[in-house]
Amino acid sequence: MSVVDIQNLQVSFASDAGSVKAVDGVSLTVERGEVLAIVGESGSGKTVTAKTILGLLPETATESGAILLASGDGGISDVVSLSGGKLREVRGTDVAMVFQEPSTALNPVFTVGWQIAEGLRAHGRISRREAKAKAIDILRQVGIPDPEKRVDYYPHQFSGGQKQRVVIAMALVLNPGLIVADEPTTALDVTVQAEILDLLRRCRDEFGAAIVLITHNMGVVADLADRVAVMYQGRIVEQADTRTLFSAPVAQYTKDLLAAVPYVGQGKAQAAERRAARPEVEGAPVVVARDLVIEYAGRLGRGGFRAVDGVSFEIRPREVLGLVGESGSGKTTIGRAIAGLTRVTGGSLSVLGTEMRDVKERDFRKHRVDIGFVFQDPASSFNPLLTIAQAVAEPLVVHRRAGDAAAARSRVDELLEAVQLPKSYGDRYPHELSGGQRQRASLARALALNPKLLIADEPTSALDVSVQARVIELFAELQREFGFACLFISHDLAVVDLLADRIAVLYHGKLVEEGTGAEVLGDPKHPYTQRLLASLPVPDPVAQAERREALRALRAAEA
Repeated sequence: MSVVDIQNLQVSFASDAGSVKAVDGVSLTVERGEVLAIVGESGSGKTVTAKTILGLLPETATESGAILLASGDGGISDVVSLSGGKLREVRGTDVAMVFQEPSTALNPVFTVGWQIAEGLRAHGRISRREAKAKAIDILRQVGIPDPEKRVDYYPHQFSGGQKQRVVIAMALVLNPGLIVADEPTTALDVTVQAEILDLLRRCRDEFGAAIVLITHNMGVVADLADRVAVMYQGRIVEQADTRTLFSAPVAQYTKDLLAAVPYVGQGKAQAAERRAARPEVEGAPVVVARDLVIEYAGRLGRGGFRAVDGVSFEIRPREVLGLVGESGSGKTTIGRAIAGLTRVTGGSLSVLGTEMRDVKERDFRKHRVDIGFVFQDPASSFNPLLTIAQAVAEPLVVHRRAGDAAAARSRVDELLEAVQLPKSYGDRYPHELSGGQRQRASLARALALNPKLLIADEPTSALDVSVQARVIELFAELQREFGFACLFISHDLAVVDLLADRIAVLYHGKLVEEGTGAEVLGDPKHPYTQRLLASLPVPDPVAQAERREALRALRAAEA
């Protein structure tokens, strides 16, 4: 029996430019105990379709068609026709949602126990003691350690992976028949991602919930989904069981989507090409770290926290060093220290010939013109009140390299063309560009002053697979053209393998392994690197099933 049956769904949004059709005639069914993955690039209608199942669209949306949702008592509701109290009745009990970013899904001023109990209170009378007992029980079931104590913690007291577990607990507490998971692992590193995927698999196997999984990670699809629906421009272009879709895709868009997925080992040929094409560059390394230590001071009498512990590495001219590791390993802290944004507390860090330990801002300021920075989230890294041209020109203005307004705009136009954006996009505001276009503009801004060193902090993690592929290709072209050295920070091993000349692996603030991609990813020596690789889902359902068993064996051996 179907848990949800979507019939000819049409969704349009009213805008100043007229009606915009986001979903165009989508029909889908999800059976009990089934995981249906909906994939496609940004703007294809995946999330709009998913939110319609819960009636979460804004007032500007117009819907038609039917969404028949099964309830626990055997009844069926058409969500499209529901409103107000009737809609609230089905949310949580019949269908629940796991949102992409747990930090924004959780209320920072209430404990997680209160937020889990809120759903229980909304759907029936229950005493405070009973609600807390159920909250503790569901936290235990989703793998939160010491739930009796941590039920009274606030969201900021949990790691990213634990917050996602709390959000899943909130979805499960009323035992719904359907869970809609919208990009539930996008912001997580691969080891935590593997744990969340195991938890979602338990939601299906132990709680009996069907799952609609919205994702752009084809490895996640191969690992978890039973069936896949591919969306493009608001339509379903292909549906098939997971093994069939990966082995014999029919639609050209599906073929292109699968071809864009990076995988570990792909970078071996690119690395050889880079070495052959790169001219020999003499000179001192751009960055030299020797026994680098970075500590954050403790608060309220507590001891300090050592984020980076005795790390040594170099970045040579025109070289890309990939820095990988899980959240909290010290990757971003090192990037910030190189940019002069975090104080070095021990060892030595030389950046462009300047020692960063105890450096004064006035001594380092002259080097800021030689350092570019590409941030993880292009949406939040741009001032929404400035046009793209103004944002890209900002480094030129700050460092007085702009000349007059005409000269600045001429340079901006050159940069936009270099990152394959039309010059006319300079007159647009950030919200008028897609995620991939904003990231291209972010690259243009970072390259405005022809930097000798570029620090790229997770520049592709927020992008879907097809856009990511274009940004990776563009990044490689720009690095060859401009010849900058780069610290490329990422938790995506396949992306790092494609772009980096050498890879350094961080674990709990220590550098545990370093070498070429072939050495580190092809023949890892350290147990953590082995676990990191085993946790990475690959876009092949058969191979991924084998890797999942190998990861379980590795975890059992470490336990």
